[in-house]
Amino acid sequence: MNETAPSESAKAETITRDDAGVENPGITVSDRAASRIAKILESEADGAMLRVAVNGGGCSGFQYDFQITTQRGDDDIVLQKAGVTVLVDEISSEYMKGAEIDFADELIGAAFRINNPLATASCGCGTSFSV
Repeated sequence: MNETAPSESAKAETITRDDAGVENPGITVSDRAASRIAKILESEADGAMLRVAVNGGGCSGFQYDFQITTQRGDDDIVLQKAGVTVLVDEISSEYMKGAEIDFADELIGAAFRINNPLATASCGCGTSFSV
């Protein structure tokens, strides 16, 4: 994955968790990702948000999971960018310190990408990684 630091425009507007004031571990959302999330959420229920989680599995040990939800957990870190909300649970955030949630629209396809500086290896699928 990309090892570069997130751009200034990628920084999420909200960088703390509302309930406990815990600082976001540097997870950011790019403008492209925020735009695509907004487009996806247009057809969802009011209050819909994108949840990004890290689960065990995949071909490299861990994999990213993307889900649409209307429920926020007590341990969620809330990222807000350009009117959309992205949730990352506290455990997943430990595996995503300094990561940028991005969206790539290329000739071979379009997909969300996580540019994670903690990933030591990743799979061509773009959702599996190891630390």
